[in-house]
Amino acid sequence: MTPVGIAFRLLVLVLMVAFLANPGLFEPLLLPLTRNGAPAIYVQGDLVALTLNHLAIVAMATGAATIIAVGLAMLVSRPSGVEFLPLSRSIVNIGQTFPPVAVLAIAVPLVGFGDRPALIALFLYGLLPIFENALVGLTGVPAAVADAARGMGLTPRQILFRVDLPLALPLILSGVRLSAVIALSTAAIGSTVAAKTLGEVIIAGLLSGNTAFVVQGGLLVAGLAILIDGVFVAAERFAAHRVGALQLRTA
Repeated sequence: MTPVGIAFRLLVLVLMVAFLANPGLFEPLLLPLTRNGAPAIYVQGDLVALTLNHLAIVAMATGAATIIAVGLAMLVSRPSGVEFLPLSRSIVNIGQTFPPVAVLAIAVPLVGFGDRPALIALFLYGLLPIFENALVGLTGVPAAVADAARGMGLTPRQILFRVDLPLALPLILSGVRLSAVIALSTAAIGSTVAAKTLGEVIIAGLLSGNTAFVVQGGLLVAGLAILIDGVFVAAERFAAHRVGALQLRTA
């Protein structure tokens, strides 16, 4: 990450913390976006609580998607499981086949209103990028590295966990990053089924014609996406550095 990128993300973090800690400081900037004396700052709910719950929903959905997607990729990347590749691809493609709004509509009659329909939709939507990246990483280990690992007497299980997974980690993290950023943006629609997310602020603005609400909700979601993306980019770079050291050891 470049110094400019780091500085930009730090600025985003400072502005977000300042807004959540004292939204009134930003009221003069948002007042021109209101009309008919409407409030500029969303006060119908706790912005800090909505932000934390938004992050929690994304974290749980992305975490569950990572476990399932990486597990399937590990299975089908082994010779004994390659025959399950078409089935695995069909499973992870479910979320991309049905848009999140459709999944929400189907999930509500089954699990009710609230956070659970949003969790299901985000989980399904996040499977594909993680699975595909993990599969590419696990099947793209250089033959020389695999041969060296076998020559060291490692069992297939040891090769998977001590060589293949560490080498694939940068690509896996890239897939998780993509899934998490998409989930952060998509989670906002969860508020249409009473999930406690920042989408509540945006929807309130749309229903009342208050552009200030729409802007502050949208900027908070965008800020979270920028910060999460930066965290994963840094993790990917660290993992790539470790990969280089591992390849040197096994060469």
